[in-house]
Amino acid sequence: MRKRVRMKFLKKDKMRIRLQVLWILALFPFAAALHATTLARLSLDQLATAADAVARVRCVSAVSEWRDGSIWTVTTFDVVETMKGNLPAQVTVRMPGGRVGHLTANVDGTPKFTPGGSAIVFLQRSQPGGFSVAGWVEGTFRLARDPHTGRETVTQDSSAFAVFDPATRSFTTEGIRQMPVQEFRARVTQAITRPQGKKQ
Repeated sequence: MRKRVRMKFLKKDKMRIRLQVLWILALFPFAAALHATTLARLSLDQLATAADAVARVRCVSAVSEWRDGSIWTVTTFDVVETMKGNLPAQVTVRMPGGRVGHLTANVDGTPKFTPGGSAIVFLQRSQPGGFSVAGWVEGTFRLARDPHTGRETVTQDSSAFAVFDPATRSFTTEGIRQMPVQEFRARVTQAITRPQGKKQ
């Protein structure tokens, strides 16, 4: 009797291992595509033109889920200030990648948000009532306040991420770092109101 029970559990373990192997093989092409992400460098003017809205936001929640066979993260933001476009008091942003259970999908170049964090984001409409971030890490600017001076600054996520510059055909880590928020707001306003084709 014990032998039959043991054999039954061994068969179940073998089946579980086979399913896990098949699952990993099924995800392999998706994972390979994720690691092949390449971003082209975008100017503030290009980001402002591409964005349907620009806003200062505060992250309320970030939840990962399966959708259409892939893992996506849906982040909910409170809108603190709108610099471009018309936005409701709260918006959702859907980006590829995230963690569901024991499975993690990392997509290079996608910004990650945690509840309580503040940022200025350039948003593109991606679905009814939803958005994505224009330029991913390039369209994400984190807010920080100096505890000694109280001065608030913005730092572009792409300043720590290698992006492709078509002009030099090379990867660089350029970006805005610790710019006073008042100066950044003025530059965004100029980029939004500047006629297309005229770049600073």
